[in-house]
Amino acid sequence: MPDDAPAHPKSRGAARRAQRRGPTMEDVATLAGVSRGTVSRVLNGANHVSLASLEAVREAMRQTGYVVNQSARSLVTRRSGAVAFVLSEPSDRLFEDPVLGALLRHCTQLLGAQGRSLMLLLAGTPEERERVLVFARAGHVDGVLLVSMHDGDPLAADLVGTGVPVVVCGRPPLDGPAMPYVAADDRGGARLMTQYLLDRGARRIATVAGPADTAGGVERLAGFRDVLGRRATGRVVARSAEYSIEAGRNAMTQLLSSCPDLDAVFVASDLLAVGALQALSGAGRRVPEDVLVGGFDDSTIASATTPPLTTIRQPLSQVAGEMVEVLLHLVAGRAASSRVLPTTLVRRDSA
Repeated sequence: MPDDAPAHPKSRGAARRAQRRGPTMEDVATLAGVSRGTVSRVLNGANHVSLASLEAVREAMRQTGYVVNQSARSLVTRRSGAVAFVLSEPSDRLFEDPVLGALLRHCTQLLGAQGRSLMLLLAGTPEERERVLVFARAGHVDGVLLVSMHDGDPLAADLVGTGVPVVVCGRPPLDGPAMPYVAADDRGGARLMTQYLLDRGARRIATVAGPADTAGGVERLAGFRDVLGRRATGRVVARSAEYSIEAGRNAMTQLLSSCPDLDAVFVASDLLAVGALQALSGAGRRVPEDVLVGGFDDSTIASATTPPLTTIRQPLSQVAGEMVEVLLHLVAGRAASSRVLPTTLVRRDSA
């Protein structure tokens, strides 16, 4: 029978029998009235197949309940159909930081819409990092979305060495290989918030900066210094050890000691800002009456603080979308360049 012959669907009984014993490609071909080769072409992109045959094959798949055997297809295409979301942080960070949860959710949805699965792989310890590399070398994923990298971490270079396409969320480690990345404009957003606090009348602005070995920590502090210049002395800068509520509370307590006359503070993430607000409340400082507070991210936690947090919005859904797009370009063997996305100010009651 010609591959592009009109479809001739068989009886419903044939479909029911195929369902009971597990449908095969031959069952789909028989029910659709086409050759096995036509079914194969439909499953691999429907090239050189008539519309009638295409519709017949899809209907036969629906009736029989046939689904593609991904393992068998992988042997032919050398593609797993999966992408790894590699988090280079302890596992508790995923559940505490709403930014990471939002990125994971958006990436999962976007890849799922394209028939791909997303695998979460933790790389917070040397043992976990080695497992990630073994997984990549074995061909279990077609590409890697690398999130929350730290300078000095060899994971980025090691992953590139496996030959698997890699896209980084944020600037890659300075001491690592060049690789495509997608990031929000951290420095520009920090400038925007610092200038806003000045325009609100603040005279002594301090900052809770992010970890010095992260792109966000470096770029957001640089933006703060761009605006304040020589006024950005050591006494108005407190470094947090990590992006966590406790780290924000500790850094804010340090600032209240080193700069007791501060009347505004730019905090390098919303999560850190929660801790900063707690420290200010514990010290009897009212927000915004005594101290203006600005955050960064506009994560879900920003509108739930007391008072609600004025912050910089980084477009997390767009960041996720661009990361997925760049990675799939690389997987397909096409060129892809890094992308930096604009940030915006979101005004609420804290400033």
